[in-house]
Amino acid sequence: MRTLLVFVAVLLAASTWAVRACQPSDRAALLAFKASLHEPYLGIFKSWTGADCCHKWYGISCDQETRRVADINLRGESEDPIFERAKRTGYMTGTISPAICRLTRLSSITIADWKGISGEIPRCISNLPFLRILDLIGNKLTGPLPSDIGRLQRLTVLNVADNLISGTIPESLTKISTLMHLDLRNNKISGKLPADFGRLGMLSRALLSRNLLSGSIPASISQIYRLADLDLSLNQLSGPIPASLGKMAVLATLNLDCNNITGTIPPSLIVSAISNLNLSRNSLQGFIPNVFGPRSYFTMIDLSYNRFRGNIPSTLSSASYIGHLDLSHNHLCGKIPVGSPFDHLEASSFSYNDCLCGKPLRAC
Repeated sequence: MRTLLVFVAVLLAASTWAVRACQPSDRAALLAFKASLHEPYLGIFKSWTGADCCHKWYGISCDQETRRVADINLRGESEDPIFERAKRTGYMTGTISPAICRLTRLSSITIADWKGISGEIPRCISNLPFLRILDLIGNKLTGPLPSDIGRLQRLTVLNVADNLISGTIPESLTKISTLMHLDLRNNKISGKLPADFGRLGMLSRALLSRNLLSGSIPASISQIYRLADLDLSLNQLSGPIPASLGKMAVLATLNLDCNNITGTIPPSLIVSAISNLNLSRNSLQGFIPNVFGPRSYFTMIDLSYNRFRGNIPSTLSSASYIGHLDLSHNHLCGKIPVGSPFDHLEASSFSYNDCLCGKPLRAC
């Protein structure tokens, strides 16, 4: 009788373990994903052993009810003890295997800052219906973004910054109505910004600097009510600045520096919610709008390396705050106003203009 009870207990324990273990298909997909990568220094894949990939496999999390793999979180820069013991950041080579797409319950994929992972983003990633976060920053990924990425209707974060991504921004991208954070910085993405960019109604940050983007800035961007940070710097954008950008309720940072933007500064930008404004190194011209007032609060405003002419706006003194101001390398003339904020600015803020005078430059 006692032997029978022991046998039943063992049988129940085995069946309970089988229920709680990850699905064999998920385990096989993870091992195929691992096989295409090489991590020589930290040994993060040494824990990927045993039948249960939901138990102590480094960087892997599973749904507690379904026991399906829900998250892959592999960061090459982390405060995890494995990095502290090695006293180094991570380095990994290889490619992202399409086997990752067999993990159909994935909610987040973070394979970030490994510096050496190359190849293309598997196109089948667009087939993961529950994916909310795709973070592949800091690798050497090449090729285009998947053309049908718009199928990821739950995606909130898309971060492929600091790679070698090429091609254009897929037209389907603007169909991701849930997208909140878009980071494409420092790649080789070319072509125009989608005219219907404004369809991304939940977007709060759009970071697209250091690419090869051309064409004009779509006016539809101003329809994104939640957008707080727009960085289009270091591209090849041309045309005027849409005046509607200055009417956005929460836009706090607008970086358009190092492009080929022409026209004048819309006065709406000066009396807006924007507190960090960088329009330097473009081909803007005309007069700097003389509309500063109590609503003008700038921690930084950089208008250097343009073609502005005329006087420095006298209303600058009525702005509620001006932290850093750079008007250098333009065609400004006349006397520099006195008082705040001019009393704390250095000569470099006004240098290389046609005929400015007064402190901190030479006397008039």
